[in-house]
Amino acid sequence: MGKYTNPNRRDFMKTASTAIALPYVITSSALGDAERPPASDRIVMGGIGIGNMGRGDLGAFLGRSDVQYVAVSDVRTNARKQAQGRVDKHYNNKDCTDYNDFRELLAREDIDAVHVATPDHWHAIMVIEACRHGKDVYCQKPETLTLREGPLMVDAARRYGRVVSGGSQRVLQDYRGVVDKCWGGEYGEIKSINVNVNPLSQACNLPAEDVPADIDWDLWLGPAPWAPYNSKRCDGNFGTSGGSWRSYIDYSGGGMTDWGAHHFGGATFAVDVREMQPEEIILQDDGKWVSFRFSNGLLIHHNKPNTGNLAVEGTNVKREAKPVPTYKGSGGIYGDFIECVKTRERPFRDIELAVNSVALSHLGTIAYRLNRSLTWDADQQQFPNDEEANRMLDRARREPWQL
Repeated sequence: MGKYTNPNRRDFMKTASTAIALPYVITSSALGDAERPPASDRIVMGGIGIGNMGRGDLGAFLGRSDVQYVAVSDVRTNARKQAQGRVDKHYNNKDCTDYNDFRELLAREDIDAVHVATPDHWHAIMVIEACRHGKDVYCQKPETLTLREGPLMVDAARRYGRVVSGGSQRVLQDYRGVVDKCWGGEYGEIKSINVNVNPLSQACNLPAEDVPADIDWDLWLGPAPWAPYNSKRCDGNFGTSGGSWRSYIDYSGGGMTDWGAHHFGGATFAVDVREMQPEEIILQDDGKWVSFRFSNGLLIHHNKPNTGNLAVEGTNVKREAKPVPTYKGSGGIYGDFIECVKTRERPFRDIELAVNSVALSHLGTIAYRLNRSLTWDADQQQFPNDEEANRMLDRARREPWQL
C-alpha cells in the first residue's frame, strides 16, 4: 500500500493554500530535513489524559520525527498546561492548544490520531467518539471497564475504518522469554498457563473534601456515579489497594484489570488464544482461584496455588516452532501504532485482541463476586440462561455519557 495521507488533512491543506493571498514564509521545520519528514507527511496527534502514563505516552510520541503533536486535553489545569509547555518547548513554538473538554480536541479536522490515558471508566466513550470523528487511537490498558464495552469499541474501529491499539507494552517486551519458548515449541503441547494478579476493585467511601480550582470534578467523574471530591479518589498513582482511582470499583477493576491486562495479555499471547474468549470460568477450591477453559481444551489459571506468574504446563515433547508475531515499524508498541496509522494494517495490540485479553479479568471478577462457576457464550457475549451474571455485563452511566 502506498504512503498514507489523511483525507481531512489533505483537504484542509488545499483549502488553506487557496485562501492565502499574501506572501508567506515556509519554515525549515515545515519542509523537513534528513532526520524529519515534511509536515505534510507527519501524523498529527493529540493526547487525552496527560497525567502519569499520559505523560509517558506524550513523550514517546513527541520524540518521533514522523509525528507532529499539536494538542493536549485534561480536566486538570496544571497537568495540561505543563504538557502544553512541554510540547511547545520541544518544537520551539506556541502551536500546542490545550483543552479541558476532550470533545473540542476530537472536533479538530487536522488531527489524525490521539492517545487516551484517562482513568478506565472513560476509555470506551473516548475511543468510540474518536473513531466517529475519524481519529486513529492508541488507548492505554485496561481498554475496558465492563464486558459490554469491548464489542462496542471493536465495532466502532471496524465501522469507521480506524486503527485502534491497546497500550500494554509488556505483552511482547516483558514476557518475550515465555512467548519465545511457547511459540518455539519448547513446552510441547501446552495444557495451561497461570496468571498471578490481585486485588479486585473496592467500594470507595472517602469523605468529601473541597474541590480544588485546578480540576473540573464533574467532567473527571463523567459517566461514573456522582461522588464527592476526595484527592485519593482521583489520585493517579499506580497502587491498586486504596488511595488511587485504580483501586475503586466506579473507575477501575483494581489490580485484576490494571495489572491483569498485562499478565492476561501476555498469557493469551504466549499460548496463542488471543483471538478467542473462554467457554467456561471454573471457580476452584471454594473460590480461592479460577480456571478459564477454552474451546481447544487449553486452560488459563488465575492465582493457582504454588504456581508462578506465566508458569506453563505442557507435555515437554518439543514440537515444531512457528514465527512469533511482532511489532511493525520501529520504536516498540508506539512505533507499531504509528506504522499502522500509515499503512492501515491492524496493530500488534489491535483492539479486538486487547478486548479478548482483558475479558478474562472481567469474567474472573464476576465469578469471584458471585462465588460460582460460569458458562460464557463469546458469540452472543452473554452468560447463557444466567440473568444474575448478565446483569454484571455493564453498568449504569450518568447522563449524557451513554454508549
